[in-house]
Amino acid sequence: MSATLEQPASSAPSSDPTSVIVETRNLGKIYRDFWGRKKVNALKSLDLEVRRGEIFGLLGPNGSGKSTTIKLMLGLLFPTSGRVFVFGKEATDVSKNERIGYLPEESYLYKFLNAEETLDFYGRLFDMPASVRRERTEQLIQMVGLQRARRRQLKEYSKGMTRRIGLAQALINEPEFLVLDEPTTGLDPIGTREMKDLILKLREEGKTILLCSHQLADVQDVCDRVAILHQGELKELGRVDSLLKVQDTTEIHASGLSEAAKQQIKQIIESQGGSLKKMDNPTTTMEELFLDIVRESDQRPGRRGSGT
Repeated sequence: MSATLEQPASSAPSSDPTSVIVETRNLGKIYRDFWGRKKVNALKSLDLEVRRGEIFGLLGPNGSGKSTTIKLMLGLLFPTSGRVFVFGKEATDVSKNERIGYLPEESYLYKFLNAEETLDFYGRLFDMPASVRRERTEQLIQMVGLQRARRRQLKEYSKGMTRRIGLAQALINEPEFLVLDEPTTGLDPIGTREMKDLILKLREEGKTILLCSHQLADVQDVCDRVAILHQGELKELGRVDSLLKVQDTTEIHASGLSEAAKQQIKQIIESQGGSLKKMDNPTTTMEELFLDIVRESDQRPGRRGSGT
């Protein structure tokens, strides 16, 4: 009688691959020196999931393990311990890569090519027919706003323009899962807003996005859930709205109140054992203020602010 060997329970992802794009399980990475001695414990027992259709933020200071996590997901590094699955497959399975788009922190592009040639080149890597490459190239150049620079060599591009063409090449294969490492680096406030709007649009189209950024305002504006890493450990994980909510403070927004009404509200709060901490007009953000000023300047050139 021949014996049948069963695979261990941990050999496959525990989550449904149709609803979970990435799953890490007790994931760890240790960098060693030439003699095999432990140099850096970059990642320690990381457990998280990136769910289909969400924008997931990966946060942390330099050296916290963000880049290592991304490289393990993409199969560019091998884990020291634990497992990582992408689309239900081991991250080292290269067949998954045709469903992934990747924008690294530093875009490694051929500087002597222009935007059209760059996208055509990456389309060839995915064996896309010439007609599809032309159509896709035109769509992406329009999407990232490089119509006027489509035939300029990339060596003449600014940092912001380089980020735009980098995003376009990450989208050339119409990926289901998009990994964006510092996508707004080098962009001015208007470009940053356009990039965030584009990321939100990509989610509406059904793409799953992993966003790694030092710009906390970017993460707050677009991410559904975030994981915060520090010194290789997961410190916080959850929905952005839940993590930012101050639980012991109640916020009330109203308009058209008289001074008498404000005093009555204050008295009611105090009668219930509460304490009125602030009652004032709400403020906008510096980003919104800047963008409003620029838009108004475009519409009414020559007008100057009054200043205070």
